[in-house]
Amino acid sequence: MRRREFIAVAAGAAAMPLVARAQTVPVIGFLNGQSVDTYAHLAAAFRRGLREMGFVNGQNVVIEYRWAEGQDDRLSTLATELVGRGVSVLVASGGIAAGMAAHNVTKEVPIVFITGSDPIRYGLVASHNRPGGNATGVSFLVNQLNAKRLDIATQLVPNARVVGFMLRPSNPTSASDTQEVEAAAATLGIKLLTFKVESSRDFSSAFEAAARERVGIVLVHTDPFFLSNRNALVAANQKHAVPAMYEVREFVMAGGLASYGTDIVEAFRQLGIYAGRIVKGEKPADLPVLQSTRFELAINLNTAKALGLTVPTNLLVAADEVIE
Repeated sequence: MRRREFIAVAAGAAAMPLVARAQTVPVIGFLNGQSVDTYAHLAAAFRRGLREMGFVNGQNVVIEYRWAEGQDDRLSTLATELVGRGVSVLVASGGIAAGMAAHNVTKEVPIVFITGSDPIRYGLVASHNRPGGNATGVSFLVNQLNAKRLDIATQLVPNARVVGFMLRPSNPTSASDTQEVEAAAATLGIKLLTFKVESSRDFSSAFEAAARERVGIVLVHTDPFFLSNRNALVAANQKHAVPAMYEVREFVMAGGLASYGTDIVEAFRQLGIYAGRIVKGEKPADLPVLQSTRFELAINLNTAKALGLTVPTNLLVAADEVIE
């Protein structure tokens, strides 16, 4: 037998036991509104939480992944595929749109979601303590941190009289979050300008407009779309030399100035734990929605220096991570 034929036969033989096991072991559907490349570290955190509950993909559980690649209109179809696969639990991640799509597709299959939005407002649960239906999950409350993020932003750029808010209008939370930021800005006596984008091609023109309007600092909306496109977003940010405040440390690691928000890796680990508990037989209605209590401030001093900013000592002391 030639070498190539041997490898093909061996690969097929190795796959057979897994296929056979997949017919009897639980199947977990993992629905994500973004892409595997940009969410790989978060999917790994999810599997880590699942492992803590005794489940290892390919051994005693099978994970079926579906990635919408930033196209929210695909989520319903992908969720329907997973439900048709007979999953034991449907994990909805990568934005509130994924949770809503899963909830619209099934009222019977257990759903575990992760979102920075209020799951009550969008009809996923009746309450945090008593979800009441087939869904529960992790709410990391980043959208409710807009006022705190604005406060930190104005400390980073104390002479800012105009602040920008970059958002994607198609995000279901854009309107309500804009109102929150506007209210916070009004309290501080700061003018707020919104910059709307719908694709990564819009990033450069948005930051160019912010520079033209003499915006002191731009707050970037909490949106999985921005997280998935963080490298392109930060590159456009750096090109036009406009300070920007982000939601999670991943942006700062990519070269962004600062972020304040939840530990999203830990949130995805908790997502895996909840999925494992449901596979073991617990009901979503009996599992309260987990709310993040750990928040982290990250600052990139190299970026601050390039922007000509001096980071206040109190922020440096308070920061969980400082990149030098």
